[in-house]
Amino acid sequence: MNIPMVDLQGQYRRLKTEIDREIQKVLDNASFINGSVVAEFAKDLEKYLGIKHVIPCGNGTDALQVAMMALDLKPGDEVITTTFTFIATAEVIALLGLTPVLVDVLEDTMNIDPSAIRKAITSKTKAIVPVHLFGQCANMDEIMAIADENNLFVIEDNAQAIGANYTFKDGSVKKAGTIGHIGTTSFFPSKNLGAYGDGGAIFTNDDKLAEQMRAVVNHGMKVRYYHDYVGINSRLDSIQAAVLKVKLPHLDDFAKARNYAANYYNSAFAACEKITTPITAKFTNHVFHQYTLILNNVDRAGLQKHLSDQGISNAVYYPVPLHQQKAYKDDRYEDGSFPIAEKLSNNVISLPIHTEMTDEQLKFISDAVLEFSTSSN
Repeated sequence: MNIPMVDLQGQYRRLKTEIDREIQKVLDNASFINGSVVAEFAKDLEKYLGIKHVIPCGNGTDALQVAMMALDLKPGDEVITTTFTFIATAEVIALLGLTPVLVDVLEDTMNIDPSAIRKAITSKTKAIVPVHLFGQCANMDEIMAIADENNLFVIEDNAQAIGANYTFKDGSVKKAGTIGHIGTTSFFPSKNLGAYGDGGAIFTNDDKLAEQMRAVVNHGMKVRYYHDYVGINSRLDSIQAAVLKVKLPHLDDFAKARNYAANYYNSAFAACEKITTPITAKFTNHVFHQYTLILNNVDRAGLQKHLSDQGISNAVYYPVPLHQQKAYKDDRYEDGSFPIAEKLSNNVISLPIHTEMTDEQLKFISDAVLEFSTSSN
């Protein structure tokens, strides 16, 4: 077999008629930038998320940058985030002259550790960026309580968990990305809600922040050629919005398909002591952007080769935590500073998971993982 991490071709074939029709509408009306379909998609996403404002933008990295620009953070201000994440989370902090403050994660969910956030707060701390890693929410009850106690902003990096639900201690439920002051997401093609190119969005219930962010993504303009803010050029193009508008009504079904695959894997690996399957926290569901195993005394490089030799795609998210990245080396941190993140970086592996997987594929992958893991010393 040849099994990709994500089968975008298969998903396209399933939605081809709808997608082709909506793209053709954009081609026919030639409104390629800020066409009406962009506003339509934003309204649809607002309704789905239960949030007042969705501001589309060019990509998920820009979404994080715009969020921080709107909060008027100043150079030297500290922003706390996880060391176990994709580089974009810290990248925008550094680009804006802010100071990234990295903290460790919890071993079970691999999400940011609220107790570590609390310990990292100083007089310079202005914001927290929790990352809802791999498809489930970080502990937002605790994070919002910490933010409220210390008068901090919360920006949710929701690039991997769009569609996930968070259940608060009082039983109320909100969508991931709608809990903090601002939420951000990416529509990179492999995401659960993926475009056919780059794309992103910012969410907020704050009218003033929304007005400012709408201007910031469009060169700081509220009125054409009148620039009220320092801005950037970051817009979701109409063809991408057309694709996303078609996909959005299928998002919950996409999550169900991913959960089916995850449950299959979980059952297949349940008896193998050398494999720890993903754990979902009690306060969230999981939409499985990635299905990530923790290996116990298994040669990861050997397993990767074993899978690749059989046509099974696999990946390591993430092989190097942020505090060990050359670009983000900092005298405050050294090897061993964040032992859980470092352990995970050395032992995680992600398997194919997507909306088009078959039982035959799942069995083939599971059998291959078990074959190598159970024979590994």
